[in-house]
Amino acid sequence: MSRAMFEYTKTVLKKVSFDVSLFCKEVQKAMTRLLPYEIEELKVFIQSLILQNPELNQCLIYLKA
Repeated sequence: MSRAMFEYTKTVLKKVSFDVSLFCKEVQKAMTRLLPYEIEELKVFIQSLILQNPELNQCLIYLKA
């Protein structure tokens, strides 16, 4: 079930990547819902999104925890 949540989170983040505020909110939600190893995978995924949309880099603060 958790793997499905990870894939769902990636899908949502792709869809809201046009809006920095929504993206940050979804990153915050993901940090509470995902398992520690999935959070590490999510960090890599978010880094790849930031390469495409540099304005999203302000959401990195939520990944530092």
